[in-house]
Amino acid sequence: MRILISNDDGYFSPGITVLAEALRAVGDVTVVAPERDRSGASNSLTLDRPLSVRQAANGFFFVNGTPTDCVHLAVTGLLDFLPDIVVSGINLGANMGDDTIYSGTVAAATEGFLLGIPSLSVSLVGKAGRNHATAAEVAVQMVERFARAPIRQPVLLNVNVPDVAHADLRGLEVTRLGKRHKAEPVVRTTTPRGDTAYWIGAAGGAADAGPGTDFHAVENNRVSVTPLQVDLTFGSQFAMVRDWLSR
Repeated sequence: MRILISNDDGYFSPGITVLAEALRAVGDVTVVAPERDRSGASNSLTLDRPLSVRQAANGFFFVNGTPTDCVHLAVTGLLDFLPDIVVSGINLGANMGDDTIYSGTVAAATEGFLLGIPSLSVSLVGKAGRNHATAAEVAVQMVERFARAPIRQPVLLNVNVPDVAHADLRGLEVTRLGKRHKAEPVVRTTTPRGDTAYWIGAAGGAADAGPGTDFHAVENNRVSVTPLQVDLTFGSQFAMVRDWLSR
């Protein structure tokens, strides 16, 4: 199995190293990742300048662009083969609910999906990052499942793994995205030159976190697996908008 790995934390992150080492037991691994942390880059493509690709001593390719750039370049010309699956991660921190809109980790997997390749986004839910091995083992199990029983439809799975030992996981659950509260206010600071600068505020806490959501699954030590799609059409508002346009 030919596996393309990317992320948004950068090619030097502990999570991508652990993931690549684990997935080498399943197939041929190629890593193409950003040269620096691009968390929050979402699905942005770099169109205003050329991109460069270099190779680190460990064999990882790194790109001076976004996570989406990395997967796009890899699939459309950098590699001389088409990957069987794209795995993005292991992200340090949750990508649940509204996070998926901003996440570069999810975006890298989304680009694989848009290019017709089954794709997984894998995140370790927690700030300490004590159990990357747990998330890596979950990723290996899912890639092995793809090899054994391929899904015959285009698929993009967002996987969030509790930051606990693998023995403490209580299984996998197919979930829907929950929803967060409004983000916290910006944080104002003053630069050494006396100018006012702003940090984006932290994400809000979970608002819609009941049974069936990704938040609820992870809170109960279950791996959340959410199938995602790219169609943003709000079909149930068609009638309302048609009525509004007729006024």
